[in-house]
Amino acid sequence: MPKKDIHPEWYENAEVYCDGQLVYTVNSTKEKLNVDIWSGNHPYYTGSKKLLDTEGRVDRFMKKFNLEK
Repeated sequence: MPKKDIHPEWYENAEVYCDGQLVYTVNSTKEKLNVDIWSGNHPYYTGSKKLLDTEGRVDRFMKKFNLEK
């Protein structure tokens, strides 16, 4: 027989907050979830990915060792 009262409480509409704003609801064992990154502000999903280096790695290697392509 399974043990009684060992499972956590289940919340059907747990609220997920990012930067103090409600972003969506999910099923969870916690009533309120705080996240730093979600699909609405992640660079991969929003298309706002910024390249820190405009020169490619191969080009930098070739330039560093004075090699020609």
